[in-house]
Amino acid sequence: MSWFRRTGALVGVVAVLAAAACSGDSDTNDDPNAKATISYAVWDKNQVPAMQQLAADFTKAHPNITVNVQLSPWETYWTKMKAAATGGAAPDVFWMNGPNFQLYATNGVLRPLEDVDAGNYPKSLVDLYTVDGKTYGLPKDFDTVGLWYNKELFDAARVKYPDDTWTWDTFKAAAAKLTNKAKGQYAIGSTLTSAQEYQYNTIYQAGGTVLSDDGKKSGYADPATIEGLKFWTDLIEAGQSPSLKTLTDTQAINLFESGKIAMYYGGSWNAAEFSTNEYTKTRADVAVLPQGKKRATIIHGLANVISAKSKHPAAATEFVKYLGSKEAAELLAKNGVIPAYNGTQDAWVKSHPEFNLQAFLDEVEYSVPYPVSRNTAAWQELETKYLTPAWNGTADVTAASKELATAMDDALAEEK
Repeated sequence: MSWFRRTGALVGVVAVLAAAACSGDSDTNDDPNAKATISYAVWDKNQVPAMQQLAADFTKAHPNITVNVQLSPWETYWTKMKAAATGGAAPDVFWMNGPNFQLYATNGVLRPLEDVDAGNYPKSLVDLYTVDGKTYGLPKDFDTVGLWYNKELFDAARVKYPDDTWTWDTFKAAAAKLTNKAKGQYAIGSTLTSAQEYQYNTIYQAGGTVLSDDGKKSGYADPATIEGLKFWTDLIEAGQSPSLKTLTDTQAINLFESGKIAMYYGGSWNAAEFSTNEYTKTRADVAVLPQGKKRATIIHGLANVISAKSKHPAAATEFVKYLGSKEAAELLAKNGVIPAYNGTQDAWVKSHPEFNLQAFLDEVEYSVPYPVSRNTAAWQELETKYLTPAWNGTADVTAASKELATAMDDALAEEK
């Protein structure tokens, strides 16, 4: 996944969004019963039919409000959104993700949500879209990370399948048995990424943090955080994972789908792909992540947000409330995503009975929100810069992590 990266100075990105927020706009209609046409921007073409159905169902209940669903592919979504926000013409309602949220919310691009019941959604997901005590996004869906594994390779190595009793020690013992260099087979792929699946999970399992609770300080100097990083670098050093170069050339998911790695830290979103892949659809299954000093999985999910410059804020608010309803969630569950509304996820679990998808829901109670700040992309670039040498074996993990912490603190200080 690629997020809103700086193309110039941070101040430039913040400035254009802030300028958009300050532009005048008095031509608004706060009457929820007034005739209105609102826009709804999304980025996943596979979900467009479901979004159009939700829009149509909403209009049946609100005949005066028409909703136009607008698709912009992920590759261009944020570029278009920044341009639209800069011109004060952002869609009335649009999808938001965690890494971009605070940048938009703290620069006045989003309208705070009022009179919504946040208790219907996982708290960690609500927290992700709350800043300075205000909630700006109503959760749409969510995903957690589990341990996907190849049953055939486990059977061949005579290793018991993962379950909720697995710890890091259990994992490491299994990894040694599942590595067969003669066959070009590894236990897992130790990928370095700022995405949801890898080191963030083990950092929190080790008792560390990526960011302080107030989002002002890096957690990378914490010995516990460094322990979470070593979980991955130790696997490369032991020869139980391919090198970072190999994983850059061929992604871990592709190695898992061809039987070259036995385990894969992957998300709930992988269920759809693994169920259609000829190799994995009969060989793969999933369990909760192994426990370190504590249990943890990174939770992320999309939220529906409202433009602060919407000319129809009342209509947009009514639509967002509907999108966050139980009725809407039940439709989403039938279309391949885990709905955020509590108690509506069973349909998603049953959509792929060949996999133990309940594992992803069992993890919600100890889930940790994806770490974000007001300009997440700035310090994620630093993660790649400072940690890559540690993954390549050319730098000490502890030293690299502490250098990252210093640089990250400087970047966070610029967010004020």
